Amino acid sequence: MSSSRATLHMLCGKIAAGKSSLAAELAKQPSTIVLSEDALLRRLFQAEIASAADFLLYSGRLRAALEEHIEQLLRLGVSVVLDFHANTVASRAWMRSLFERAGADHRLHFIDVPEDICKERLRRRNAAGMHDFAASDAEFDLITSYFVPPAPDEGFQVVRH
Repeated sequence: MSSSRATLHMLCGKIAAGKSSLAAELAKQPSTIVLSEDALLRRLFQAEIASAADFLLYSGRLRAALEEHIEQLLRLGVSVVLDFHANTVASRAWMRSLFERAGADHRLHFIDVPEDICKERLRRRNAAGMHDFAASDAEFDLITSYFVPPAPDEGFQVVRH
């Protein structure tokens, strides 16, 4: 058990912006683990997820199931890289509740990459089969339409990438 205060690392960025790559880098820090939404959803619910609506349904269930676990890890001094999208105000509010209840520090990593670069990366990633879920251009556009960059009035410690 670590005596230092743990940090909840949150990731904000469009699809294929580099969130999972950054998560892997952040996890190299001592006493730090990654929880990957995409990997967990694929392992638990791959057959059930056929649309963005399905993803949201099962993502909500996964978040509810992991809340206490994440908070406990943070209280024990284990930093958590939460490789779940922090792309909406509501998603970030849920994440805030985790680090606040646990009394942990936080960093909101905002990966600000232009949409055309994200789409190019997405197409390469899909062609290579390098990700747990492949999103089409239409799904990218739909999901990105809900993207809200972090605002100063949300009060997060933002690290811009």
